[in-house]
Amino acid sequence: MKLEKEGHEKSRRTHERSEKKSTHSSKDRGKDAELNGKHRHSSKKRPSDPGERQQESAVSSSGVKHEAGEADMDVDATADPDERTRHDGPQKSSPAGHNHTLKIRSKSCKERLNHKEKKDLNHEDGNLKKERNKDSNQGDGEEKKKMKKKRVKEEEQEKNQQSAKKRKKQSPEHDKAEKKVKKEGDAGEEQKKRERGKKEDKKDEESDKWKWWEESKSSDSQKWSRLEHNGPYFAPEYDPLPASVPFYYDGQLLKLSPATEEIATFYAKMLDHEYTSKEAFQNNFFTDWREEMTSEERKQIKTLSKCDFSHMHKHFLEKSEERKNMTKEEKQVLKEESSRLVEEYGFCVLDGHREKIGNFKLEPPGLFRGRGEHPKMGKLKKRIQPEHVAINCSQDAKIPEAPAGHRWKRVQHDNTVTWLASWLENIHGRPKYIMLNPSSKLKGEKDWQKYETARQLKVCVNAIRKQYKRDWTSREMKSRQRGVAIYFIDKLALRAGNEKDEESADTVGCCSLRVEHISLHRRLDGLEHVVEFDFLGKDSIRYYNKVPVEKQVFKNLKLFIKHKDPEDDLFDRITTVNLNKALNECMPGLTAKVFRTFNASTTLQDQLNKLTAEDMTVEEKILSYNRANRAVAILCNHQRAAPKTFEKSMQLLQEKIQKKKEQIEEAKRELKAAKKAHRDAPSDRCRKLVEKKEKLVQRLCEQLKKLQLQETDREENKVIALGTSKLNYLDPRITVAWCKKHNVPIEKIYNKTQRDKFTWAIHMTDESFQF
Repeated sequence: MKLEKEGHEKSRRTHERSEKKSTHSSKDRGKDAELNGKHRHSSKKRPSDPGERQQESAVSSSGVKHEAGEADMDVDATADPDERTRHDGPQKSSPAGHNHTLKIRSKSCKERLNHKEKKDLNHEDGNLKKERNKDSNQGDGEEKKKMKKKRVKEEEQEKNQQSAKKRKKQSPEHDKAEKKVKKEGDAGEEQKKRERGKKEDKKDEESDKWKWWEESKSSDSQKWSRLEHNGPYFAPEYDPLPASVPFYYDGQLLKLSPATEEIATFYAKMLDHEYTSKEAFQNNFFTDWREEMTSEERKQIKTLSKCDFSHMHKHFLEKSEERKNMTKEEKQVLKEESSRLVEEYGFCVLDGHREKIGNFKLEPPGLFRGRGEHPKMGKLKKRIQPEHVAINCSQDAKIPEAPAGHRWKRVQHDNTVTWLASWLENIHGRPKYIMLNPSSKLKGEKDWQKYETARQLKVCVNAIRKQYKRDWTSREMKSRQRGVAIYFIDKLALRAGNEKDEESADTVGCCSLRVEHISLHRRLDGLEHVVEFDFLGKDSIRYYNKVPVEKQVFKNLKLFIKHKDPEDDLFDRITTVNLNKALNECMPGLTAKVFRTFNASTTLQDQLNKLTAEDMTVEEKILSYNRANRAVAILCNHQRAAPKTFEKSMQLLQEKIQKKKEQIEEAKRELKAAKKAHRDAPSDRCRKLVEKKEKLVQRLCEQLKKLQLQETDREENKVIALGTSKLNYLDPRITVAWCKKHNVPIEKIYNKTQRDKFTWAIHMTDESFQF
């Protein structure tokens, strides 16, 4: 029994060892099959025994749920007992046992492969699910972030609103200051936009500007090739006064006819003016007024002093106040209407270019004022009708349409004249014209030619002066008078003067001087041979001057006034026509007027060269220019009455100067204190403070200097008109060259209208130009 037990124990251990070996070998073969790909199919054999097929099917049915080792154990457990005893025996190399082992190994490899494939599929499915979960988690995270940012932004806005409310409650002044700063910032932005717009408009205007001076000049006789326009704009018809505005004669209410009432309103509007207090004005008005009255009105109204215009006058004062107090919208309506009229009537087409018209509105009816003591002051200027107007345009142009129910006096096509429309005014019976704007080609060419003629005089003026000096000693009285007259025109820039009728103002020029207009002094104020002039010149401006003259001229004047009454002509042997004819023989195109332009431009050029220095500031250079211009205005007797606001404006300017002086004193004290602090305790902060205070003092001193220059300039120009000589007698090329040479902005000398007038000079002149 003991031996049997030992045998059984020995066989059991042998069987366990063999099973372990077979398990290890099957595992190694499974690994080899995985490495070699399809090797497992080649090593597999189909089982021949039905029992083996049953075992194989059993193993395959449980492959997905068990590991490889568990599958081997299941197969061994279901094996036949006889086969198990054969494994336990020593016959390891028997074919039957080997085949069985191969079958089991093949089954286990297949199970492992199926299990691995399914595991890989499960792993891929898991990865897809993880990716989907990850994407969904990322989307949820981004949404959460957006929601979080939105909440933070809303919280910040709420905090800002609360803090703004607190500031508003705590410090309304601070809030006002913020609003003011914001408003100033907006205003600054608006200003910048406007400036940019102006620059763009200026560029557009310059690009559209007709540079006619770069083209070849047309013939002197032909002024244009094609001219088209819309005719003049007529004054609106009279709008009768409301019934609430009465007219009384001798205390009785009187209803006037529309024509009579209209003329009465002309006088009523001027009731508080100096003119209506003059007897000549009153008589002329009343005479013309009665001519327009009906027969019944003439029977009733016989004396001007009994007419009561006060209610009409009050009505027009109220209307004036209403216009002043118009809303912005109402003013805009009037502005748009004015722009529409300018667009319709204010431009013409000249040789294919759009040119601006100067005075397209015909003068409305009214009362003539005149200048000085004009004998016709107060006379009625009648309404101009289309039947009084002649139209000038090119033959192929569209003829302007006359107002409904009217027709033109005539339509002509004369390209040798520059006017667009013409009529006779009823006061003097002289023609009046609608012309082009001073900035137009026709006006510009005329100015250019005028100044070129004056420059040509510079070449032959010395010969002309020698000639008129020889005439002083001529045996012919006519030659002597002509020589003295040209001397006055050359030296004093007097106008030539024309003959006047009795109904014109008593204004005179050189050739129309009377004996009463001069006084001769052998010695006066330390000077010898002095002539004292005192007469009314153009526009009834008084000319008063004391001038020392050549000895021979003084002798001739004594000769000219001998045996003459004060009302007699000083130069009784010559006329303006004779004088200009003699001048034209000396130089083609030369007249007495050219001497005035020549002397004015020469004086400006000499004064600018004398008064301008390179180290001057722009303000000092402008003062020098105005002083040079003033010398010309005095030479040409361009005077004016002191402006009504002169005293008030000077007082305000002096207050500014005084305030600026006080600011300078305060700044100097602060600078002194800053320097002392820097000496006591030197530091960068103190040094910067000293520099800051020094700059402040310097800036304030410059501002004070500008104000003082303004004060001097205004005082010197109180009764001098600088604009007349600047526009009509001074060659603009002198001014443009001076501005370019001394870096003075042309805008400081010429305003917008003057720059438009002298565009040709601004474009063609460089800094080297000399008159």
